[in-house]
Amino acid sequence: MNDDSAPAANPPQARMRGDLTEGPVMRTLLMFAVPTLASNILQSLNGTINSIWVGRLIGEQALAATANANIVMFLVASAAFGFGMAGTVLIGQRFGARDVDGARRAFGSAVGFAATLMIAIAALGFWLAPELLSLMATPGSAFDLALTYIRLMFVSMPFGMASVILAMGLRGTGDSRTPLIFMGMMVAIDVVLNPLLIAGYGPFPALGIAGSAISTIIASLASFFGTIAYVYAKDLPLRLRGPELAYLKPRRVELDFIVKKGLPMGAQMLVMSAAGIIAVGLVNREGLLMTAAYGAAMQLFTYLQMPAMAIGGAVSAMAAQYIGARRWDRIDEISRAGVIVNLAMTGLLTALLLLFDRPVLGLFLGPDSPAVPLARHIQFISVWSFMLFGVTMIYSATMRAGGAVMVPLLIVAVALYPVRLGFYYATYDWLGSDAIWWSFPVGSVAGVVLAYWFYHYSGWRTKAQAERPRMADEQVQADGMAAGRMTPEI
Repeated sequence: MNDDSAPAANPPQARMRGDLTEGPVMRTLLMFAVPTLASNILQSLNGTINSIWVGRLIGEQALAATANANIVMFLVASAAFGFGMAGTVLIGQRFGARDVDGARRAFGSAVGFAATLMIAIAALGFWLAPELLSLMATPGSAFDLALTYIRLMFVSMPFGMASVILAMGLRGTGDSRTPLIFMGMMVAIDVVLNPLLIAGYGPFPALGIAGSAISTIIASLASFFGTIAYVYAKDLPLRLRGPELAYLKPRRVELDFIVKKGLPMGAQMLVMSAAGIIAVGLVNREGLLMTAAYGAAMQLFTYLQMPAMAIGGAVSAMAAQYIGARRWDRIDEISRAGVIVNLAMTGLLTALLLLFDRPVLGLFLGPDSPAVPLARHIQFISVWSFMLFGVTMIYSATMRAGGAVMVPLLIVAVALYPVRLGFYYATYDWLGSDAIWWSFPVGSVAGVVLAYWFYHYSGWRTKAQAERPRMADEQVQADGMAAGRMTPEI
């Protein structure tokens, strides 16, 4: 039996803070995933509430302006998400191996690289903002508002992305509680400041749409610096002191992993986003009423995807630590636990949504809107597909933890394009608009079948087993450090 696949005994020392390789897998997964899920919900609620403030206090043109700007910002953020996720995997593997100094090197390289990249993108985006909005055919009545908003958001981007990398790094060391605390802080500040700076209540100036952007900037800065202060005050494992600050200059070994693994992860987000934009375009062809119905259904679908995203992140962090510790005997148990929790959480939300769909949809469309029956029909056909989507996310998360990033990208690309779009075009003459809604479960079935096959029958584990020794050898050559250095933090 290969040494890499044999279970490794834990070092005879006290458990490190954030060690996810000890204790019952199911309990550890739940304790780690629930704060991540809460963070995702808070972030989505923040966007929803801010949209309400903008729409109510400024008007529909401003709401359209923020929507156009946010599409651009989301696409740019996808790249940073990919690099952050790659950093999380590397941090988790090294932390699981109890190489805390190596985890800090990985964290420093991720932050330094992402910050440099985001500063360059922010400067370029600020300069090219008019061209970007023109390329998106932003309506003329909303163009100036969108330009003001997007430029301010580009200014805030380096700090915002650094916060994302920091949160992901903390999760790589088994800490999902700290990101939740400061996500709550950011949301509270943003929700309160938004109307004050938009409308100019009391001593606050009336800044209109700029006030909404500035509110988000202030909240992001407060959360970022608050997190940094907390990390040092609590002496959390990723804090960098003295000579360790040099880790912020990306090193070859860490940068090689972050870029090579991060690009496919970011590409996966872009592929999913592009598929969503294509779906909106197909729905738009069915008329305004159908677009309104789909828009309301999508508001609810966003929340249905959250358990899968949170559990997938938790599975990835746990699996990375187990792989770093050479505990291959528990990897399948982590995946099974993730699938079970996903099916339970997403299944419960799906059942509640179907039971109470009419009053919930009425919040968005109005109880007497003719779009409500259409939205209920959309949900009845497609809503259960998110349970399968979650299973695909779990298998993909485990494989990503081992550095297998091209497989999840391939699975998503095949399921969303040749399968989902192919089904739509093949059946539209027969099913009409229902071809769109049925394409969701068809694509999800394809995705889960592919994910199951690749997870169980491809060679991703062999490549993951070889990853850590190769990286250690390169680190010796690059930095003159002994491979396998252990600096445990209790």
